[in-house]
Amino acid sequence: MFWLQFLTLLLCIFIGARLGGVGLGVMGGVGMAILVFVFHLQPTAPPIDVMLMILAVITAAGALQAAGGMDYLVHLAEKALRKNPKRITFFAPIVTYLFTLCAGTAHVAYSVLPVIAEVSRESGIRPERPMSIAVIASQQAITASPISAATVALLAMLADYKITLLDILKVSIPSTFIACMIAAFVASKMGKELNEDPEYLKRLKEGLIPKLEEKKEFVGVKGAKLSVILFLVGTFLVVLLGSFEALRPGWIVDGKLARLSMPNTIEMVMLTIAALIIIFCKPNVESIVSGNVFKAGATAVVAIFGIAWMGDTFFNGNLNMIQGSIQHLVTSAPWLFAIALFILSILLYSQAATVRALMPLGLSLGIPPALLITMFPAVNGYFFIPNYGTIVAAINFDRTGTTGIGKYVLNHSFMIPGLIATFTSIGIGMLLISIMF
Repeated sequence: MFWLQFLTLLLCIFIGARLGGVGLGVMGGVGMAILVFVFHLQPTAPPIDVMLMILAVITAAGALQAAGGMDYLVHLAEKALRKNPKRITFFAPIVTYLFTLCAGTAHVAYSVLPVIAEVSRESGIRPERPMSIAVIASQQAITASPISAATVALLAMLADYKITLLDILKVSIPSTFIACMIAAFVASKMGKELNEDPEYLKRLKEGLIPKLEEKKEFVGVKGAKLSVILFLVGTFLVVLLGSFEALRPGWIVDGKLARLSMPNTIEMVMLTIAALIIIFCKPNVESIVSGNVFKAGATAVVAIFGIAWMGDTFFNGNLNMIQGSIQHLVTSAPWLFAIALFILSILLYSQAATVRALMPLGLSLGIPPALLITMFPAVNGYFFIPNYGTIVAAINFDRTGTTGIGKYVLNHSFMIPGLIATFTSIGIGMLLISIMF
């Protein structure tokens, strides 16, 4: 019975991944129906708190985008990159990392990728180098952002273990950032120099390389700067309230002091920020939900609803068997659980869905919460198969042909920086928790 249920789980994940978009979430619903009605597993509670937190955050991020805040940030990024063109392999990942860290979504990188491609070509630097690590840095920053869906999901699960948002961030931010810089150094040595690259020279000879366009002067939308300030204030408040429990209001319930939960705190703060952006920056309200940031976040909500609910139900229904079989193995060699997170993230294309589907199993297997925090970057494995949105966009934006997918598919431009960044960040995290916890 266990193996039939496990096969059902895998089939739904594979089919959902092939369908793409909300397909992952709805196939999770199909899996739930089979597990409950056919195998009679008792359904667990759906991850409502996580879904509502993500919805609140993407509403605020969508308002920021609609108010022109994202465009203003891209303008600032372009100025920074053009000031340091020769060091773009290091500055590009810093920019995409900071963008994602503040916005909570890697989709903000789409706007910066054309700038990175253009500046690197102007400077005679092989675009593959900054483009590849810039995409990887935007993915790594998801596990360092205080308002990303993945961090929110992890925080909700570890709250009962007295783990605060600051506990997660003080490990995830330095570990992922340092790992990205190490990966950037490796990326800076990748491939031939641009003027020696055969593909680039061939395209140049055939006239396939478009001429560099004249730079247009940036015209900011009224309220764009204010929307950025408001959004950053919201992010700061989330970090502050998540790090210091005493700042959150409390009530006496059954003779004990009960503080306002972090899920409710995040929901209130981010919805308030969205309201302030709408009131004072006056964006088109309809464009908030039609922007790519909101759409990507809404897709993540559906994915978590279906896939995480199905995963929870499967693991909960078979917990005794799973614990008896692999608990000793995982606790004696915890890196095996990190590999499991990495593999599942390749299949799910979502850090948040991976966290919500597999991290509860780690807790039930007795893996210490601090160790799970160090393994958090392992959920960034969706660069492995090169068909994720930002990866495809980076390949298309590089008109020189240096960024691409190799003959064997897996030998693509993002593999080496991705593997180095992911597993180096886990290693650095292990070192940090030995000092901090």
